[in-house]
Amino acid sequence: MADTLATAEATPQAISRDYPNRPFAAALAICRKPDGSLLLAQRSKGPSTSVGRWGFPGGMHEIGETILTAAQRELSEETGVDAMPRRVIDAFDVIGKDPDGRIRAHYVLVCVVLDWVAGAGEPIEDATAVGWYTVDQALER
Repeated sequence: MADTLATAEATPQAISRDYPNRPFAAALAICRKPDGSLLLAQRSKGPSTSVGRWGFPGGMHEIGETILTAAQRELSEETGVDAMPRRVIDAFDVIGKDPDGRIRAHYVLVCVVLDWVAGAGEPIEDATAVGWYTVDQALER
């Protein structure tokens, strides 16, 4: 019995992102260069409402990783940019409901500021394009 319990505890159950029983944490990487420009990515994956939209690179927080490390990892995986995480600046919920009013998705997005170290940026994963923009240009996107 003890062996069965230990095996069950060691193998976490996958939780569906569709109609979940809890929110999912994700990091948004707000990467800035010394000139003040910010890196944005045009999404190629995700919920249909997100595809084609511009925003900060980011993704799911993994078990055992800090939110700062999650932002750094997601930025690198999606754009090839290396950056030093500095601090969390905000967090907000994104809650999607289906036509019946049931919660189809719930994400807690944690915004992390990172200072650029290296890399021009390219669309590697989950993006069709990336670019560096001034704050005003980023707000327009």
